[in-house]
Amino acid sequence: MASTKNYDIKDLTLAEAGRRKVVWASREMPVMKLIQERFAAEKPLSGIRIAGCLHITTETANLALALQAGGADLVLCASNPLSTQDDAAAALVDYGIPTNAIKGEDAVTYYEHINTALDQKPHITIDDGADLVTTLHTKREDLIENIIGGTEETTTGVIRLRSLEKSGGLRYPIIAVNDAQTKYLFDNRYGTGQSTIDGITRATNILWAGKKVVVCGYGWCGHGIAMRAQGLGSQVIITEVEPVRALEAVMDGYQVMPLSEAARVGDIFITISGDKNVIDTPHLQAMKDGAILANSGHFNVEINIPALENLSSGRREVRPFVEEYSLCDGRRIFLLGEGRLINLAAAEGHPASVMDMSFANQALCMEYLVKNRGKLKTEVYPVPVEIDRQVARLKLDAMGISIDTLTPEQEKYLNSWREGT
Repeated sequence: MASTKNYDIKDLTLAEAGRRKVVWASREMPVMKLIQERFAAEKPLSGIRIAGCLHITTETANLALALQAGGADLVLCASNPLSTQDDAAAALVDYGIPTNAIKGEDAVTYYEHINTALDQKPHITIDDGADLVTTLHTKREDLIENIIGGTEETTTGVIRLRSLEKSGGLRYPIIAVNDAQTKYLFDNRYGTGQSTIDGITRATNILWAGKKVVVCGYGWCGHGIAMRAQGLGSQVIITEVEPVRALEAVMDGYQVMPLSEAARVGDIFITISGDKNVIDTPHLQAMKDGAILANSGHFNVEINIPALENLSSGRREVRPFVEEYSLCDGRRIFLLGEGRLINLAAAEGHPASVMDMSFANQALCMEYLVKNRGKLKTEVYPVPVEIDRQVARLKLDAMGISIDTLTPEQEKYLNSWREGT
């Protein structure tokens, strides 16, 4: 009779623990599963080399496995020094996908890993923040002639790439996956909203009810964070520079004020604007003792950390991902996750069910780039509408939800300017 053993998670190797988490995430990613099955049958990426600079998580692993099933030769690296899940990275290597990423890697190692991913001379780039594309355009220009196109996952990266395009410096076509409706309406709002609150909670174990939470930026990510904080009983204050967004925040029931005013009353400050020095010296000087600072924007520049250091007489780590800065006047300010993406630094990033749609867009856009090789101009493109709608339909089908369709008469009416009431 065969012997059996009940394994505890601590008995598992890092790769096996990661594999289990990858499988767990796949339960919430039915659209990616459907794409992976089709890719395995059709091999639309056969012979295509892909370099991916992404957050190395279990959800990313499911994207990578779909691309591998489609025939791609894939190499991955991290898109943020603190966002890597080491068990997910180990699992990816175990699946045969070279992955260059370590949680907590320094800046030198971070860019070494990017260059290692580029060494395979990719045909397609996948980026989350545009560091891979920037490295290609500034230090590895010799590789650009091989490239068919690329995709960009996040708002910050799209902003950088559109700026590069505007300056005339963009060298190959890139699809702004971030701007797909099935990405930003769900990933940015529900994913960032939940995962940011999750990261801050794991790092601090605070009670949100009754806290004054200042959300700096009211884009789709800011919408999500504000909604979740309010749902937990926080008093939410929005700071904005865009008048339409500020007006929307007012209509959504939040207080809106300049950050110079909010700095004096806030308990928790969350930056999510994509800009530099959103929280700066004057704001730090106005904050009350015990203020907590967190960033959920892509880069660690939204909180002016050098300014915080200049105002401080010392600092110490009081909990994992929580640094206490002792200011010269006796106040204390707590910085979370070194000012990096708190939802990935201290938690696990977006839930798999929203990344299902984001990564479905990624996979289908890479297939689109291969099918349209040589036909696209050197521009930043939106996700094709048919792909966006296909992802939405697949997600609804996976959720067991049916919707109506237009009758021929209704379609004719909508497309006609002649018919009135």
